[in-house]
Amino acid sequence: MNMSLSRRLSIAPMLDWTDRHCRYFHRQLSQHALLYTEMVTTGAILFGKGDYLQFNELEQPVAVQLGGSDPVDLAKCAKIAAERGYSEINLNVGCPSDRVQKGRFGACLMEEPKLVAECVDAMKQVADIPVTVKHRIGIDEHESYAFMTDFVGEVNQAGCDVFIVHARKAWLQGLSPKQNREVPPLDYERVYQLKKDFNHCHISINGGVMTLAQALEHLEHVDGVMMGRAAYQNPYLLAEADALIFGQETERRSRADIVQAMLPYMEAQISEGARLNSIIRHMLGLYQAVPGARAWRRYLSENARGEGKTIQVVEQAMALVYD
Repeated sequence: MNMSLSRRLSIAPMLDWTDRHCRYFHRQLSQHALLYTEMVTTGAILFGKGDYLQFNELEQPVAVQLGGSDPVDLAKCAKIAAERGYSEINLNVGCPSDRVQKGRFGACLMEEPKLVAECVDAMKQVADIPVTVKHRIGIDEHESYAFMTDFVGEVNQAGCDVFIVHARKAWLQGLSPKQNREVPPLDYERVYQLKKDFNHCHISINGGVMTLAQALEHLEHVDGVMMGRAAYQNPYLLAEADALIFGQETERRSRADIVQAMLPYMEAQISEGARLNSIIRHMLGLYQAVPGARAWRRYLSENARGEGKTIQVVEQAMALVYD
């Protein structure tokens, strides 16, 4: 386990977004933010043909988020993840998509706290790294504060003392995953109260956090903040995270410095068969609000696709911005 692990600021697991290239890029911006994989199902790990747990050691600290509800399968995956060197194992009890529900995992598991507790216990028995849970404040008509505290209490008794709480309830029927990130109202006060009632636990808050200033406000009430889309769409905000959130006296790197730091990685990945676009797509928002940002995005979007693309495309795009 990476002993410098801190959960004061983390970047949310986001399907199709926070892949290994994204995480390597985010690590160039912040040395201390905890990074998460996309959710990986137990089935993909145990029976899939690809390596769904691949990561670069330079991404550390990095946590893997698992999707599943079978304690035996989760234990097998937790053991593999721990052996691979991840810093944390997180169980997804927050995703509301139909596909996830059919697999009997994600937010629907909030109705089965005993099962979640069994899953946590099974993983803790085989992994020597923290096992954490990410969940909602409620689901469907189960929106009372007691519903959430009953869930947290049961899972806490199984040995989980780190909870990441998305401060919206989830509608399992009638709303898409995208709508579930926007439509149900945020209730930060409920998460603050959870911290008061479970003061012995680490409570991180997630949902609607757009700036580091907002993160600092939340940290007056909870132990950690998880940022999602804001950190992805405007990644350069992370360049101030080490100083503002973690109190590290480090010089902020320029956007150009970040791009230059990524070039050797891009070359290495391309030599191993990766396409330039699979890496650069995560960097399109780097120059947000900077003169030339639109030209940067357009040039890369139009020229980084396809086989045989090299870092020269990125170098040419850099000439279009004024940072």
